[in-house]
Amino acid sequence: MLFLAETFTADLVKLRAIGAYLGLAIGDALGATVEFMTPNEIRTQYREHRDIIGGGWLRLRKGQVTDDTGMSLALGESILSHGGISAHAAADAFSDWMRTKPVDIGHTVRRGISSYRRTGQPYVPESEFDAGNGACMRCLPIALASLGADSANVEAANLLQAHITHNNPISDAGTFCTIRMVQAGLLGGSKKDLKQLADALVKIHPEFAYDRKRCENPSAYIVDTLRAVFQALFATDGLEAALIDCVNRGGDSDTTGAILGMIAGALYGPTVLPARWVRRLDHNIRRQCMLQARELLRLSPLYRAKPNHHT
Repeated sequence: MLFLAETFTADLVKLRAIGAYLGLAIGDALGATVEFMTPNEIRTQYREHRDIIGGGWLRLRKGQVTDDTGMSLALGESILSHGGISAHAAADAFSDWMRTKPVDIGHTVRRGISSYRRTGQPYVPESEFDAGNGACMRCLPIALASLGADSANVEAANLLQAHITHNNPISDAGTFCTIRMVQAGLLGGSKKDLKQLADALVKIHPEFAYDRKRCENPSAYIVDTLRAVFQALFATDGLEAALIDCVNRGGDSDTTGAILGMIAGALYGPTVLPARWVRRLDHNIRRQCMLQARELLRLSPLYRAKPNHHT
């Protein structure tokens, strides 16, 4: 874990946290338009998909988000209401979110929430079939609320939320790596630092290797998702280019966009988010993202240990 540099102030961390949360929602809204399309279909219809226009198979309004952002905000609210990370509080929040009849919900997520409603247990058994990306897409509140904690505590906090719906070692590893990359970006890490974290994941789980064939039309399998995210992040020089590269690969593009957006938002900060994307994002979602970014940081060990920091 990187430590907050003397020259890297609390205000800069706060700005990058806002960038990460807005990046998540923007990547979600941008990618949802072309979800489940192939790269060839995207090129035929859009040449290159670059703007938040809604539509897609979900027939979204312009600026509307999907389950990626919805579950993140639900998890964040549970942490803020409980005053910390709790599996039961998170499971209750996910259950309440599902009652709102969200525009989209994954099968594994639905099954996990339904299991919690039946049993009262905020975890599902380990399954080789649950290596989807549902736990990873919503992990940003954990990254913010656990900023400054040691690696073991960050990992344990993540498993509390992840295993409500996804209990799989490959999913766990990919999600934990994503959290560490976000936290490195928040604390001033470089793209090289983030690449080292991705490479460490590949060393333990070679299936995540991203230096092979370009990952196009990625499925909801966490390995496909993160391979596409890593390729887009490390092959480009900025947030806009990385997000456009990522979502134009098609497939589960709202989630690859959301995960790429949270990592790149933490790395580059909110000032590089194109104004046209920020303006198009649903106003209420934008407000909630900015509020949670600040409030979750206030709960983090980094900020609790530094009472003179203002967030």
